[in-house]
Amino acid sequence: MSASRTNEYGQPIGPELAGWGARPHPPRTSIQGRFCRLEPLDPARHADDLVAAFQQAADGRAWTYLTVGPYTDPAVHRAWLDKAAASQDPLHHAVIDLATGRAVGTLALMRIDPANGVVEVGHVTFSPLLQRTPISTEAQYLLMKRVFDELGYRRYEWKCDSLNAPSRATAQRLGFTFEGIFRQAVVYKGRSRDTAWFSLLDSEWPARRAMFERWLSPDNFDAQGQQRRRLSELA
Repeated sequence: MSASRTNEYGQPIGPELAGWGARPHPPRTSIQGRFCRLEPLDPARHADDLVAAFQQAADGRAWTYLTVGPYTDPAVHRAWLDKAAASQDPLHHAVIDLATGRAVGTLALMRIDPANGVVEVGHVTFSPLLQRTPISTEAQYLLMKRVFDELGYRRYEWKCDSLNAPSRATAQRLGFTFEGIFRQAVVYKGRSRDTAWFSLLDSEWPARRAMFERWLSPDNFDAQGQQRRRLSELA
């Protein structure tokens, strides 16, 4: 933060935010993309698909760094989906594969702070049908686009267990900046977690948005749907 401004006491202060006001709370509405659509989580429409999608996993490793799961009992999984759908914060979204019309994962906006224009993406729970597909990247982009372009937030956060190497790599691949480690920040599943913090700011978003749009362009995929250039190559 620039220290060029000072107050009447000669103390450095941050940039002025002329006309700033609280941002809207994220709405419960769908977001349409090219590969997927995000919909407010609704167990009546999404639970069957999500339970079936996660049953295709060979084991429970996708749940290791989440505060919930793994779910071997479909009824327990459905009960969690019911609870998640009723929440306002986190605000959970189902990821719909447009090719099949089925829900293949979920992610949420959480720690929603309209007064300061800050929100976090979390509870990223992607089934084997979604992992390592263009949908997984587009789903993240669609939520970012809502936060910055539609709602006008200033800061978008990503936090994860510091030992979760894939999540940390994904955050950096998506354009987040690593900010540090909060030691012994969380207790979950009977263990201690150091939390890695990442952020993306509104001033950085236009360049990141252009990166995503170049990557998602039909020209970047061959006839078999394989990417021609990696997202990191377009940064």
